[in-house]
Amino acid sequence: MQSIVHKIRLLDIGHAQAFENWVLDTDYATCPELPSVRSFDVCRVSSAHDAPFHYIEVIKVSSNEAFKRDMGSASFARLVECFSTMAEVVEEVAGTQLGAGYRAPA
Repeated sequence: MQSIVHKIRLLDIGHAQAFENWVLDTDYATCPELPSVRSFDVCRVSSAHDAPFHYIEVIKVSSNEAFKRDMGSASFARLVECFSTMAEVVEEVAGTQLGAGYRAPA
């Protein structure tokens, strides 16, 4: 499994609530339309105006190739279009997961 981590900076920190609502209502809800996405989380990091980034997102995908195919979909294009009006990715790192990782029992 591949992991992709994005550091995200809001274009206007005053729109943080709108961004978070969009993540909760639209971004997460679109994930089932992207078959390569195995998990997706967005975490608030800072609300300071001058922070180098305000959020991180962690995307786990079945493979880079499958995710690239999903990036060509209409669903993904809609996400990018809206995201771009609110935020920008300022850094991306990616890697391959070691083993099965750890998950706490339910």
